[in-house]
Amino acid sequence: MKTITFNRPDGQGISGYYAEPTNGSDAPGVVVIQEWWGLNDQIKSMANRLAAAGYRALVPDLYRGKVTVEAQEAQHLMGNLNFGEAAGQDVRGAVLHLRKQSAKVGVTGFCMGGALTFLAAVNIPEADAAASWYGFPPLEYIDTTKVQMPLQGHFSKEDAFFPISGVDELEKKLKAGGVNFEFYRYDAGHGFANETGQNYNGAAAELAWGRMVEFFGRTLRS
Repeated sequence: MKTITFNRPDGQGISGYYAEPTNGSDAPGVVVIQEWWGLNDQIKSMANRLAAAGYRALVPDLYRGKVTVEAQEAQHLMGNLNFGEAAGQDVRGAVLHLRKQSAKVGVTGFCMGGALTFLAAVNIPEADAAASWYGFPPLEYIDTTKVQMPLQGHFSKEDAFFPISGVDELEKKLKAGGVNFEFYRYDAGHGFANETGQNYNGAAAELAWGRMVEFFGRTLRS
């Protein structure tokens, strides 16, 4: 568990939080994408859990060291983020870094990171699977003809940020495009897997986590 530096496809360096499993440095990899709060201790704990499950986990620092606990500041930081560049350069760079030692690499993300996970599925052909948590981008940015990997989604039925009606529309689009995907809906609020948040739902979080670990086991270890 340490901070490392790796290169984006354009050659720029970026730092990230890296956690490695005890079973070696050639295990499958998973890129973890932060919530709008930044690369904080909570998102690091998600990377640590993936490492404990046997995956090399890397969290790219999309905000370049900035972290907040204030919603207004988080909104400002997210608003200044170039989502296309974050997916196509920062996250893709993390995927490529892990692929140097891992035969297969997945992507997962939470909230803002959940939306970026779908963008990664469209824009990162080197990734092998993607699991999004309560987040999705505007549907016009999802070109289903470019999605060649299996997808998994975990969504909140009571989500004011990413309404479940939008999930229904996304599901229709993916079905029409012939994408291999599986969606799960939970009786919980937005951010239900963040144990530091007001909507934390332990039962839903553990159920979703188990489903994601099983999904990555099928898609990254086969």
